[in-house]
Amino acid sequence: MNLIQPVKYAIVTLTAASVVGLGSIGVNHAVSPVQQAAGATAASADNYASEHALMTLNSFYKPALKGQFPGAVSGLTIGKSSKQDVYKAIGEPSMPGKDADAFDVYGANMGNPGYAFSYKLNKIREMRYFGTNVERQTNIGGITMKMLKQNWFAPDATTTFNNGKTKQTKLTYNRGDYKLEFIFNSSTDLDHINLLKK
Repeated sequence: MNLIQPVKYAIVTLTAASVVGLGSIGVNHAVSPVQQAAGATAASADNYASEHALMTLNSFYKPALKGQFPGAVSGLTIGKSSKQDVYKAIGEPSMPGKDADAFDVYGANMGNPGYAFSYKLNKIREMRYFGTNVERQTNIGGITMKMLKQNWFAPDATTTFNNGKTKQTKLTYNRGDYKLEFIFNSSTDLDHINLLKK
């Protein structure tokens, strides 16, 4: 007589009945180890992105006091550095401005951030930072209004305006003789950062 077969059948039946019974009374918390690992990985990736976005945000704080941005363009100063200084630092723009008030645009590529510069009398009048396209959430894409206000407190000015069909909000922080403007498409979508003289 083979006793193993009936025992296996009884175990399977009891297990199935337990799952059905627990489900019918609303106990639905059976999570597989694979689901737990996936959730932990997603949370870890979100934390990583958020930490790096905060580092990006805070990297603008001190350089702005000197009229500068951090990174590849550090050392270029509003009102002091020339168009030639910009070309020497990061090359010629991928989209040169068409007239005196237009911006020279440097597109983001290969993990490098995008920038734009406007000039007055051949000196930098305004710089814009567009962030990276690759891993954007670890850069400008992870900076939210909430993060900005929690870490830099209330802005010195807030303005809402239309840019084509997009309604944007500008949060301005005065930094010495300069001002940093954070241009948001929504509370969680930072479009770019401007730096100019007050």
